[in-house]
Amino acid sequence: MALVVICGQPCSGKSTAAVTLSEALKESETKQNVRIIDEDSFHLDRNQNYANMPAEKMLRGKLRSDVDRSVSRGDIVIVDSLNSIKGYRYELWCIARAAGIRYCVLFCDVDEDRCREWNKEREGRGEASYDDGIFEDLVRRFEKPERRNRWDSPLFELFLSRDGIEKSSPVVLEAVTYLTKTVDSKTQDVRILQPSIATQSARFSEANSLYELDRATQEVINAIVEQQALGGAISRVTLGNDLPPIEICRPIGLPELGRLRRTFVKLMGQSSLSGPPLPTDANSGKRRFVDYLNREFGGSNA
Repeated sequence: MALVVICGQPCSGKSTAAVTLSEALKESETKQNVRIIDEDSFHLDRNQNYANMPAEKMLRGKLRSDVDRSVSRGDIVIVDSLNSIKGYRYELWCIARAAGIRYCVLFCDVDEDRCREWNKEREGRGEASYDDGIFEDLVRRFEKPERRNRWDSPLFELFLSRDGIEKSSPVVLEAVTYLTKTVDSKTQDVRILQPSIATQSARFSEANSLYELDRATQEVINAIVEQQALGGAISRVTLGNDLPPIEICRPIGLPELGRLRRTFVKLMGQSSLSGPPLPTDANSGKRRFVDYLNREFGGSNA
């Protein structure tokens, strides 16, 4: 299993790259099953998808949910979209980490002027294209991937306007090798993401412990949402009851909070299959969740 995030400016050849990589993977020695998740699968006009921030957030939410459902099926999943916001790429990286699979970013590095030309050519052929205003807004807000970021690494760069792309292109072959290489004790160039929790593995001793943990973590989420709703920049969320504060350096939306909460509860449940029992009181559950969130938020801003 693996998750591949295609990234690039609008009209930079991302869909061509996704299809080419998919075909190369299917024809590789391992004959991989590949699924492409793209915007067209939701049957929405691309200008509608990016007409305003609510529509764009809804699109990203749909793509993210589809990815979350698909990474456990044993296929290589390719996300064919702009994926232009680094915070969103981080969320996809978190999904891959929670699933314990390989992850990489394929960046279609094409200059803005060439992207504009390709957009106009598509418009002239009557194909799907971006309105000028939407195109310029997307170009302006694009956040280029950087290989020093965990969620942008490993980074494979394609220069389609200069080199074109084929199944035999060096970068495509390099990505295929990374995604299909057998991992053993001697493998050094392939990394499998590992789920992590901020505290030691433990087992709940009573039948309702997972329910209590679920309720305790929801109270933490409610506190974060309520304090952010007060307005202004918030860098710390306090919970009282001698609990440590939650340090945040950016607004955290409810969808992201919900995913983190579900991942935490799932990981705690899995780890409880071995190890000492966990405490069942609400404050202990909250403390563990706060530690987990501080680690996640700290990592997302590294």
